[in-house]
Amino acid sequence: MMIPLLLLRRLLMAVPTMLTVSILLFVTLRLLPVDPAAMSMPPNATIEDVEAKRREMGLDKQLATQYAIWLRGALHGDLGRSIQLRRDAAHLVATALPATIQLALCAMLIASALGLGGGLLLFHIRGRPAETVGDLGTTLLLSIPEFLWALLFILLFGVLIPVLPFIGQLGPHFSVAPITSFLLLDTLLAGKPDAFVSAVAHLVLPAFALGIAFSPAIMRVLRSGLLDVYHEDYIRQVRLRGIGEWRILLVHALPNAVLPTLTLMGVQFGFLFGGTLLVEVIYSYPGLGNLMVDAVRNADLPIIQTVGLTYCIVVLLIGMTVDALMLILNPRLRAT
Repeated sequence: MMIPLLLLRRLLMAVPTMLTVSILLFVTLRLLPVDPAAMSMPPNATIEDVEAKRREMGLDKQLATQYAIWLRGALHGDLGRSIQLRRDAAHLVATALPATIQLALCAMLIASALGLGGGLLLFHIRGRPAETVGDLGTTLLLSIPEFLWALLFILLFGVLIPVLPFIGQLGPHFSVAPITSFLLLDTLLAGKPDAFVSAVAHLVLPAFALGIAFSPAIMRVLRSGLLDVYHEDYIRQVRLRGIGEWRILLVHALPNAVLPTLTLMGVQFGFLFGGTLLVEVIYSYPGLGNLMVDAVRNADLPIIQTVGLTYCIVVLLIGMTVDALMLILNPRLRAT
């Protein structure tokens, strides 16, 4: 089947998923003991003012009607206004989204480098005493969640050995006008190398906290894939031709073993994107995580719902991207 048709099918399957998530979010948030109308009014507002606001926001209607009104607005780009900040919810989320994407991409690069390198190392030491140490190491890495890595890195590299900043996204003495909203790129486009170095320094600890937590799974899957490939007949035939072991590993075995690993990395990226929430809060990083926590703290329902939908959309897009890459890299899938 052609790749465009497969991607179209996955896109069509994403529509009911998004509708289901939006319904669950909408209903769950409306069942909370929170009155958005009262929260959007000043403290001296009367009961009549609150009731008038409820009618204006459509909260006096049945839940199904409220959802239909919200869905009609969402299809036109209107996801409501923040109760706390009195600004368009979609604009606030769009402003915070690039910082989270930047953090997740950097963390995924770190996780990929550590995972692929660690997987090759684990495969290389197979059958040796060091293999037990490697297995214990990956088990230990899997046992520590990303938020604990974040706290450990702050303690070690921010307090005990203060070599890296751990608050915010940029040093307080720098100012960079948003061009693409991706800070690393904006500092380069603005011709401010000092600001770029500061942005990278602020990104190191949160990116490593996320990346190191997701790398052990990549290590194990790559090692398992290499072990399976090395039992194939073509590896034995290549070895009989006198080709060196490193060339067999890197040229003949790795390209075939890495496909399941790439699939896992795509799935991991979706989880990693969602895992930025706690890390952003710990490092005061101005992304979706901080926006979400502030919204929950203030019961800002439009922001909570918009952030939840954004996470859903991003994960679906990641899944479709992974599917496309797998179809391109594996010809056998294109034949199905």
